[in-house]
Amino acid sequence: MARAFDALAALGRRWPATPTPDDDLERALAFLGADADAETVLRAGYGVATVVALAALPPVALAPPAVRVPSVLLSLAVTFAVPALAGRVPVAAAAARRTRALGAAPDLVARAVLRMRIEPAAERAAAFAAETGDGPLAASLDDHVRRATGTPRTGLTTFAAEWADWNPALRRATLLVSAAADAPAGERGRTLDRALDAVLTGTRDRMASFVAEVRGPATAIYAFGVLLPLALVAVLPAGRAAGLPVTPGVLVVVYDLLLPVALLAASAWLLARRPVAFPPPTVTRAHPAVPDRRWTVVGVAVASGVAAFVASGAVLPSWTRWVATAGTGVGTMLVGATRPVVAVRERVRAVETHLTDALYLVGRRVKEGAAVEDAVAVAADEVAGETGDVLAAAARNQRLLRAGVREAFLGEHGALADVPSPRARSAAALLALAAREGRPAGAAVVAMADHLDDLDEVEREARRELARVTGTLKSTAAAFGPLVAGATVALARGMADTGEFDGGVPTATLGLAVGVYVLLLAAVVTALATSLERGFDRTLVGYRVGLAVLSATGVYLVAFAGASTLA
Repeated sequence: MARAFDALAALGRRWPATPTPDDDLERALAFLGADADAETVLRAGYGVATVVALAALPPVALAPPAVRVPSVLLSLAVTFAVPALAGRVPVAAAAARRTRALGAAPDLVARAVLRMRIEPAAERAAAFAAETGDGPLAASLDDHVRRATGTPRTGLTTFAAEWADWNPALRRATLLVSAAADAPAGERGRTLDRALDAVLTGTRDRMASFVAEVRGPATAIYAFGVLLPLALVAVLPAGRAAGLPVTPGVLVVVYDLLLPVALLAASAWLLARRPVAFPPPTVTRAHPAVPDRRWTVVGVAVASGVAAFVASGAVLPSWTRWVATAGTGVGTMLVGATRPVVAVRERVRAVETHLTDALYLVGRRVKEGAAVEDAVAVAADEVAGETGDVLAAAARNQRLLRAGVREAFLGEHGALADVPSPRARSAAALLALAAREGRPAGAAVVAMADHLDDLDEVEREARRELARVTGTLKSTAAAFGPLVAGATVALARGMADTGEFDGGVPTATLGLAVGVYVLLLAAVVTALATSLERGFDRTLVGYRVGLAVLSATGVYLVAFAGASTLA
């Protein structure tokens, strides 16, 4: 890969234009941790454009006269689009990663606030918030804390300045945490409350504004990317009578190239404006509950595709085989590859479900003078579900292994060793700190339970509002769009005369072109809806796209078969 990139960059240096990187590209590459500088990335874009232009010459020269002009225009568009994309894709990728990072802002501030309630030392609060979190935001804070070591600074102020342009509420909350260290004891609690309120209110307001702004564009995508193209399928049989030049080539280019590309571009534009995301916890392939079964998944996907090919060809026209094979194979592969990770995340959510109850019960007993170890053991019998199981496992580790609170939860064989939940792990770190500080830390543990309730409410409220926008998109991609498309193709088939439409498009070509469009629609629109709700997460998007493609394939073919019997 590196050699290919170097070769393209070298080829790009022969391009007569001199690239002029902008500050956004430089900053995006730095945030992404890329090794290449902005000028190299732009030159690589010119290199790719040169390769595309040279590769397009033979096909364009040999193309039939009827399609030569469109071929020239398409090759020119791709050639000039590649350098532009080279400059914008890193910026978009950085924006997506920054959006995911800012979803952790309320949790990070909450951890710093809780550490301050136990001991009013801003540098220790900053270090605690960084150490007990993961992701770019915690890494950024950790970097500032390390650079501030040995100086009068704490790292909080420089951290606030770095993220001020992206989240002003985070800057205000961080500065309030820092100011609380020097506040009188009677005002410190109010200052910390204001810090947490600032980041929660800021997140809530930004999401509310985004939801209000996204309704119009989402409706436009639904209308012009879904409803209108499906409606036009019904009028294709009258294309020749209306004087429209509807040919198989035009149909394929419009439905299977231009419309999906336009939908993808509109989706990227919309997602780039999302101010904050609440992504699921990070689960890597190294997790013990995620088996390495890539070849098994590939085998099952191939077998499913072959079965769909045979079954659809046996009961439906032959062109349906290709739609059934592609949809079933791709959908099965996506679901099979991502399902183990999704299962781990479901367990994480189950562990977090009763986390506030656990913290409240433990914190209340610590306030009353009980040891954290004893409070955890008692709470294990009182807390329901997976959260109670985690407490019971920690209590077992304390009893059998003589482990401390931190090791019981976070050690190599701890109760949370295989639970990649930043929220649960930061709660365990706070309990370990409370075990060291004793009774005064009980109030902080109880306060953390209240803060987690507030954080959960902000996330639920944001997703509830976004669900009103994305619900229609998801149902259209997986069911309504394929249903209308299948019925429309069957209707057009019934109107055909000797297998040909008046517009000159064979039934098989129409059904195949619209079928491919249905599958692409399911993938793009589902990815958009999922990313609007949770931020772009490859695993979650892949899983939901796989389910949507499987659903769209079945609905499209069943709708075609059902409508054909009535047409």
